[in-house]
Amino acid sequence: MASLRALECLVAVADTGSITQAALLLHSSQPAVSHHIASLEREARTALLRREPRGVRLTPAGRAALAHARRAVEEAEAAVAAARATGRASGGTLRLACAQSLSVALLAPVIRYWHAHHPRVAITLRESTSPDELLRFIGTDEIDAALLPGPPPGQFTVTALAEEEIVLTAPADHPLAARPAVRLEELEGEPLVHFAPDNGLSGWLDRSLARAGVRAETVMRTSVTTAAPLLAAAGLGIAVSPVSAVSDGFPGAVRPFTPRWTRRLVAITAAEPDPLLARFLDDLRTHGLRVPEDVRRQLDEPPSNS
Repeated sequence: MASLRALECLVAVADTGSITQAALLLHSSQPAVSHHIASLEREARTALLRREPRGVRLTPAGRAALAHARRAVEEAEAAVAAARATGRASGGTLRLACAQSLSVALLAPVIRYWHAHHPRVAITLRESTSPDELLRFIGTDEIDAALLPGPPPGQFTVTALAEEEIVLTAPADHPLAARPAVRLEELEGEPLVHFAPDNGLSGWLDRSLARAGVRAETVMRTSVTTAAPLLAAAGLGIAVSPVSAVSDGFPGAVRPFTPRWTRRLVAITAAEPDPLLARFLDDLRTHGLRVPEDVRRQLDEPPSNS
């Protein structure tokens, strides 16, 4: 197969009409250019140049090869430019997937920043409530990174991003809302807005309650992570969820657990992140998880009637 350097030599000779000038243009030597042209002619099994007293001229075969050679050289230059632009975050594509509740609380502010400061980087996002599905996206190379709670299986590369608090949500007039913090054991027998089995939080919450020896009464289940706190605030019971599931202007009570209950948020990649992805993940880590001010206030300040 013809080398890219040989095709560059053919283009340079065609543009300058001289092997000597082509060598100067390519910062090479005249014998080196002649060698590459000769190897290309051997590959083509025909002459590409005709030597004349005042330079060289392309043969019909040379003219036929020139357009393809020029296109190959331009594509190679474009490939290098695209890679360089991606490394500088001035171009490229990021394919992301995340746990459903993290798209607004973790990703949205950083994506907005990148849209403003790196407009040539295209960002796509897929959401899921299933950690297994997110990991499958990585395994099949459908995405570049999955953002989810850790720890994941060991075959992936893990980048720590943030710590997220697990909170209790309830109607504002619920007895537990009067407490500055709630012990997990106090959920015994409480009506619980749970997660549907297709939501990865369902199994996680079942295991957490079982370890604490708590048996709550499930009154309904939802597949939508952010719906559980809202259903609890509407008077259906209580909910236990990551704080990212609690929206700005939440109409109910939000209380921390005692001791404080947190989970680690990580980015999962198939290998070490490339420069573009690493830069995006650095911005996620720096920005952290967004918690609405009214929700943060409830978590940090005891209720007035405590």
